[in-house]
Amino acid sequence: MTNFKLLIENISVVHENLQQQATNAINQALTIRNWLIGYYIIEYEQQGKDRAVYGEKLLYKLAQNFTHLKGLDERTFRSFRLFYQRYPQIWGSLTTRFGLSTKNITDISDFQVFSNRGLMTTELDTERIQSPNEIDEFEHKIKGDIILSKLSYTHIEQLIRIDDDLKRTFYEIECIKGTWSVRELKRQISSLYYERSGLSSKPEKLSKLVQKKTIPQSPTDIIKNIYSFEFLNISTNSIVEESDLETALLDNLQKFIIELGDGFCLEARQKRILIGETYYFIDLVFYHRVLKCHVLIELKMGAFEHGDIGQLNTYLNYFKAEVIEASDNLPVGILLVAEKDHALVKYATAGMDENLFVQQYLIKLPSKEQLERYIDGELNKFS
Repeated sequence: MTNFKLLIENISVVHENLQQQATNAINQALTIRNWLIGYYIIEYEQQGKDRAVYGEKLLYKLAQNFTHLKGLDERTFRSFRLFYQRYPQIWGSLTTRFGLSTKNITDISDFQVFSNRGLMTTELDTERIQSPNEIDEFEHKIKGDIILSKLSYTHIEQLIRIDDDLKRTFYEIECIKGTWSVRELKRQISSLYYERSGLSSKPEKLSKLVQKKTIPQSPTDIIKNIYSFEFLNISTNSIVEESDLETALLDNLQKFIIELGDGFCLEARQKRILIGETYYFIDLVFYHRVLKCHVLIELKMGAFEHGDIGQLNTYLNYFKAEVIEASDNLPVGILLVAEKDHALVKYATAGMDENLFVQQYLIKLPSKEQLERYIDGELNKFS
């Protein structure tokens, strides 16, 4: 090996190793923060002297007091509380990791590694924080230190939704073994992998087959999620990963739509919305001054699938219920589906009032032919 090649290899190794360490540090700090917040909420609900004043609105009241911090809303507080309840073994990891006394951990300097002000401002009631084996009858829990080091909080968000302890541990093990991305974890849960494993005569063979088909996540995937971005106070516009082709298409589509004139005003790109317990992102959201309505545009790489229309229609229904003002007209959705040799444009107007205004929509919006020419032209650049 030449000296120059050795130099390249050494730089690559140093970069990858320290990047991994930085990623793990960020992830673990975020996860520990969320667990401790969950603890404090439970502690307050069980012992808080003025808890009756807030009652069931406690999480809402908390959210109102933390509007200046990204990601601390009513839904996330609820998740943090559940996280603490589902993962009591994290406590053992904290006492081991920082050499803390099980009687008193009020010494802020113990947590100086995470914050100049420390994480602890009051004494934890350690008499009520038991070891994992004492908390419930289910003892098959992965050690807290492994949970902190191997799973991101975004993984944990998916896992805490599983009520069955054994099932949750099963997915923890498989996720750690295969270094699954969050998307892969969700896919395996949806495919009933746990149930299929139980029905399989040779579950170990099924495990090998599943792991062989999955693509391990890279270190940076761990922190490229909504919780890490909010924790680091980074703009959420960069959260959604996109391919170079998709990014270029969206960049130029945004410019293309605005240059059409006729009242298009860009409102948001990768518009983040919360439906139930899940965040979704709409590629482009415009407001049309003439039509007085929102125009939602979704770009899908590859061939059209029936679920694409359903997804866009869900976004439209969300806007109807949660976003539009009384003076607004109904929102309209445009779905662009791109392939190498084909461009298909469909309008998702299901549910719109059947009146002449529908025709006005179609006249004022870009024509199907215009959008097809745009898609074809952009794709040709990558030929």
